[in-house]
Amino acid sequence: MNTIEIPGLNGPGVWDIAPVDADFSDGVLSITAPGGTDLFTDPMGSTIKDDAPRIAFPADARFTLSARVSVDAFVSTFDAGVLFVWTDALRWGKLCFEFSPQGQPMVVTVTTNGVSDDCNHVPVTQDHVYMRISRMDPAIAMHYSLDGQTWHMVRYFALAGATSFAVGFSAQSPTGNGSTARFSEIRYSTEPIADLRSGV
Repeated sequence: MNTIEIPGLNGPGVWDIAPVDADFSDGVLSITAPGGTDLFTDPMGSTIKDDAPRIAFPADARFTLSARVSVDAFVSTFDAGVLFVWTDALRWGKLCFEFSPQGQPMVVTVTTNGVSDDCNHVPVTQDHVYMRISRMDPAIAMHYSLDGQTWHMVRYFALAGATSFAVGFSAQSPTGNGSTARFSEIRYSTEPIADLRSGV
């Protein structure tokens, strides 16, 4: 799979794991994941999954990555479009627009320091959501927005001992036959967030 350059991001982006299909045109990145794919290290120790397709871009020590995220058709539990921050296989975080076991799209976060800490946040009744990951050395914050203007914090954490980072986009379909996620209005900045709690 070829690399992809997205204006504003440090690039070109590299596919850590190749998708079934991907395209970047007219400002929209689409990623299609095959069935059975996920990124998750179960705290019970029973499952380690690292096969969801993802494209990674080098990140600065301080950064903000945001995008409007949608999924073509939520069909199977845990189908998702994902923004992620990555240090290595033991230290990473992802912010997901994901189909819950209750059959509704939700904002979901997973942070991983050795094992994963998984949290379902709020249901989303519209067909898209804005998501954002920010790093203010050494802390990382995750926010979502319904309109791209008013932001709500869902995670505030650190990746222990991490000194270098990548950020990027992923799609997953852990229980299904595949899923296509779309990312538009992609923005990357080295400007910090002024107010962490309000997301301004």
